[in-house]
Amino acid sequence: MKYDEILAELAAGTAAGSLPAWASRVLDEIDAGASTVTAVRHPLGFLCLPVERSGEYGVCLHIWTPEVRAAETTTSPVHCHSWDLVSFVLYGTVRNTRVAVEEAAVGVATVEPGAVQGAALAPGAVKDIAVEPGAVEEAAFGAAAVEPGAGAATHRIFEVASGPDGDELRATPRTVRYAEGDGGSSVHGTGDTYTLPAGVFHSTRIENGLDAATVALGRQTPGGGDLSLGPLDAATHHTHRQPCDPDEAVRAARRSARLLAAAHPRRPEPDSLGERHEPCAHRTT
Repeated sequence: MKYDEILAELAAGTAAGSLPAWASRVLDEIDAGASTVTAVRHPLGFLCLPVERSGEYGVCLHIWTPEVRAAETTTSPVHCHSWDLVSFVLYGTVRNTRVAVEEAAVGVATVEPGAVQGAALAPGAVKDIAVEPGAVEEAAFGAAAVEPGAGAATHRIFEVASGPDGDELRATPRTVRYAEGDGGSSVHGTGDTYTLPAGVFHSTRIENGLDAATVALGRQTPGGGDLSLGPLDAATHHTHRQPCDPDEAVRAARRSARLLAAAHPRRPEPDSLGERHEPCAHRTT
């Protein structure tokens, strides 16, 4: 199924029947070694099956499973997309936590006028200190007098540029602070559909077990970028997307297919007209 077809199923309210059946066929092809889709261990902790990549549109199966070794991440789980997300939960429970991010400087502290006049400053002892204009003009101050402010940055923003051989994570000058949960969170279970606009920082985790799977639809938005929050001291670096070992992929596909079948049991097919029997009326004499 293509992006537009899946979106139409969701809009019509028929996705609960059609999407599990389609996903089951995708998994069966992987199990049989007949799939052209390369399973990739995503740095955010799931197995990604990129089923469609067509211009600004994309369709993936995301599978969280213990059958596949988790890929290492060099930044953090908090990120935002350059594309609008529509996601259908095939099975399991997914929690999305939105994060309110604020611009902040590294090691910021404010010095009160006259608070540290006359103190001695050891060379290099205090760095990245924001001083109110004129507050300590012509005064030297010591490191002991300045404590990092409560609003100091906790993370640096990285731009993620994806290519055929992996991702380049470019350290930007932007530093921020955030508190997880400030933007609210939502929980989605089997059969639920949720959306997430481009540019919203968030993290996603699995609840109530180790397994979950979603059909993820992405539509690129103009002017946006894929961003991730990483350590303040991390530099620009490159990571390789790691294809899943074929044996791991087969084990993951089989496990996922079993869980999918359990979450969406097939309804018995109705009898054909030729096989339908009406109950016999009792004859009275």
